Amino acid sequence: MSTAAVPARRDIRNTRVRRMFWRMWRERSAYLFIAPGVIVFSVFTLAALVFAIYLTFHRWSIIEPAKPYVGLQNYADMVHDERFVQSVLNTLYFTGASVPITMIIGLGLALLLNQPIRGRAVFRTAYYLPVITPFVVSALLWKWLYNGQYGLFNYYLMKGHLIDQPLLWLSDQNLAMPAVVLMTIWSGVGFSMVVYLAGLQAIPESVYESAELDGAGTLRRVWYITIPMLRPTTLFLLVIGIIGSLQTFTQIFVMTSGGPVNKTTTMVYYMYLWAFKYYDMGYASTLAFALFVLLLIFTAVQIRLFRGNEGVS
Repeated sequence: MSTAAVPARRDIRNTRVRRMFWRMWRERSAYLFIAPGVIVFSVFTLAALVFAIYLTFHRWSIIEPAKPYVGLQNYADMVHDERFVQSVLNTLYFTGASVPITMIIGLGLALLLNQPIRGRAVFRTAYYLPVITPFVVSALLWKWLYNGQYGLFNYYLMKGHLIDQPLLWLSDQNLAMPAVVLMTIWSGVGFSMVVYLAGLQAIPESVYESAELDGAGTLRRVWYITIPMLRPTTLFLLVIGIIGSLQTFTQIFVMTSGGPVNKTTTMVYYMYLWAFKYYDMGYASTLAFALFVLLLIFTAVQIRLFRGNEGVS
């Protein structure tokens, strides 16, 4: 019986394979249209990913011909790398400070600009302008504002007798990261505002009218209606904000170069140093995969929160 079953199973497999190839041939025009995208993805994403994994097992220097295989040594070095640990802590500090504040201010602006006030379109445009401003331009502008000699921040603080001498915003170990966080909040508030506005306009007015008839004041309506019904919007902004802040690089590169004393060195900037300053692509790729693990963790949290949100709704 077993010998008779084997040919039958092979016939079934062969039939399925033939059907699959026949369907592919029948839909060959569709495969032809998606072929350019598949080729680009395979060459510039899939192949690059595989090669990056390969690099993590080698001491791969750009300027040296020898590229020895080191096994898991890069990963062991990363675990014991104090500067890497510091970059992780800096990144988490940056994320924990910038993302919630940006979302809170964005929600407040959305609540105000969702009211029928005069000129609200102008205000919406003004608050959104930093979002569409090139990030390098914004970073250079804020670097000028933070300048210790002729920056506007020091000028007005001294004019108001709030400080006695100019502050070295980007050179002080205690002020450098808050200064970068403030710039990031300024550039990201407009995006949070627009997304929250879209969420607010999706809430039915009848819900607010029913609550008002029941005697609920403005604060109660915001707390018990607006915020709960904006939960999917908040989740979206939280996930997007965390992923973006974990990959922050431009403002660090332009404003502080990771200083002072590595106080603003983030994971991506530290990765950049190893790749393009120390020319060790193997260790830089290892750091990249550490960042990938962090992003994977936050993605898993996102999926869990999304499922929980579906269960509540």
